[in-house]
Amino acid sequence: MTQLDNDKLIACVDRMPAFPKSVQQVVHLTNDINASAKDIVRVIECDPVMTVKILKAINSAFYGLPKKITSVQRAVVHIGLNTIKNLALGVAAMGMLDTQNKANFNTAQFLLHALTTAAISKQLAERLRCSPSECSDSFVAGLLHDFGKVVFTEFMPIEFKMALEKSNLLQVPLHETELEFIGINHAQAGKILAEKWGLSEQLIAAIAHHHDSGGAKSALEDCVFAANQISKHLRFGDGGNPVLESFSEATAARFGLQHELPADFAMQPLIESLGDLQAIKTEAQSFIHL
Repeated sequence: MTQLDNDKLIACVDRMPAFPKSVQQVVHLTNDINASAKDIVRVIECDPVMTVKILKAINSAFYGLPKKITSVQRAVVHIGLNTIKNLALGVAAMGMLDTQNKANFNTAQFLLHALTTAAISKQLAERLRCSPSECSDSFVAGLLHDFGKVVFTEFMPIEFKMALEKSNLLQVPLHETELEFIGINHAQAGKILAEKWGLSEQLIAAIAHHHDSGGAKSALEDCVFAANQISKHLRFGDGGNPVLESFSEATAARFGLQHELPADFAMQPLIESLGDLQAIKTEAQSFIHL
């Protein structure tokens, strides 16, 4: 069994590809209250590959717009800057996944779990009447919450494979078996990765703490936690963790749930309140196959 020290992890994260400069600039500009929509559009349009992929996504069944959108500028008018940022991050994140890996980690199922968690997290934030910016952050945090696993898949595939197998065999949380075989879990690895990508402190915290129970959590962290459990419960893809985690008293209270119940029973009223979540799965699948 290997115990991964922090220096080695940081070295592995440093070898992970950064987001394209255009995406980094989009993230930076959308977090800048003084930035204009024209600034953001200009950055995207200077990246032809990103432009093509975003327009392809916008004109897919994922959005179902009545007219074909032929420019990023028109896309901003129809779906807004926050959604454009989410698309840029989604396209960039998908480009990092290696479908062939020694860990035998199913990246297609992983991506489906990530996208559905993102969409559900955003819906939960809207349900809590969070601001448009907070709702957008909920999507991004949900999308990237498990990306520490991509580091393990790429650089510690044998140890990660053993962690995945033991988690599945004994039905114990994956982040616990990761500690055993790797010495650090994917939430901790994801925190370092998010810092490298220059994400906001709120996003970094949501990624770092998405398995923490109890304590004073933000609405963003609670939305990501709940969305993760809902996606797992509904079997929307597979992030490699077979265990549903119980809601803390504070998180349950935020969503009006009974924390004394097992997670699958406790979250049922919340799932029902969100409407047709199968549509989210279908939309995510269409996005994956762009």
